Amino acid sequence: MKVNQFPDRKIEIYNEDYLYFGGTAYLGLPTHPEFQKLLIKNILQWGTAYGSSRSANIQLSAYENGERFLADFIKADAALTLSAGMLAGKLVIEALTTKTDCFFHFPDTHTAIKAQNSLPFFIGEKLNPRLLDKATERITILTDSVPSFHIKPIDLSILNSIPSNKEITLVIDESHSLGILGTNGCGIFSTVDLPNIKRKIMVASLGKAFGLTGGVIASDSEFINQMTTHDTFVSSAGMNAAFVQTMADAAAIYLQQHQKLKDNLNYIDTHLIKNEAIHFDPNYPLIYPVIEGLNDIFTTNKIIVTNFKYPTDAKELNRIVITANHTKEDLDTIIRILNQNQF
Repeated sequence: MKVNQFPDRKIEIYNEDYLYFGGTAYLGLPTHPEFQKLLIKNILQWGTAYGSSRSANIQLSAYENGERFLADFIKADAALTLSAGMLAGKLVIEALTTKTDCFFHFPDTHTAIKAQNSLPFFIGEKLNPRLLDKATERITILTDSVPSFHIKPIDLSILNSIPSNKEITLVIDESHSLGILGTNGCGIFSTVDLPNIKRKIMVASLGKAFGLTGGVIASDSEFINQMTTHDTFVSSAGMNAAFVQTMADAAAIYLQQHQKLKDNLNYIDTHLIKNEAIHFDPNYPLIYPVIEGLNDIFTTNKIIVTNFKYPTDAKELNRIVITANHTKEDLDTIIRILNQNQF
């Protein structure tokens, strides 16, 4: 179905209003009036696009401001913005390929951080034996922060089972945890503190919770400095400068919206009847109901959720997305339907 405006908490379809519980605007920023004002102000200062290389002789201070904010927010030594989250992931994989003897990926890892000839981290329910052999080598492990169809962050303690003859680099795609999980939405990067990881790298799309088209790489300063001299980075245009500056200017709004999202999730947790048919965690804004015919029930009640067939699963996906913009009345509606139909 096609719509003619941004799908916020309500959308109009065939001249009728529907409640919308889909998308990825977790913090509700694309339609946030004050956030929009900051963006417009920065467009007036920095223009609608800046197509020059970041390595050119003219350096825009917007990038320094935004990247310093991101590094502090994520709790990383340094951060680097790019024009898209997909490019951020691909650049990291490209850079690590010459420094990695073997890549391993967790199940359903996003395409942005897939590496050619990467091996599965698990075979069946056990660690890939290659991870446990006696060969001394450099390995890179690829994972999403929250796997598809899950509502809790990935448990990385399994990495402690890998012997010390493996030099581990960990790459985490936080597109669906940055702005949501962790203190004030900082993500899970700063909480990963395993002794056998030599380097950890975070990539993410900024077009989800952060509400701006672009991507970010966060890691130690040495790695980020290497990224700034990589051919792919040097030869590509950067993230929109107005967008990067807006992140720095919107620090207080990010915190306010994150608190609103937490309040909404706590409200649901208080009123939703707990049942195995409803996959929900009060720290994460996605609900996966397993209820036959639920999509028709939603349509009858003028509710739209994310609905499609997921590539890695034969079943139809119904994903309810909670945002900071949903009102208590919106939440009461979705809670009532879930409570009435889960038994």
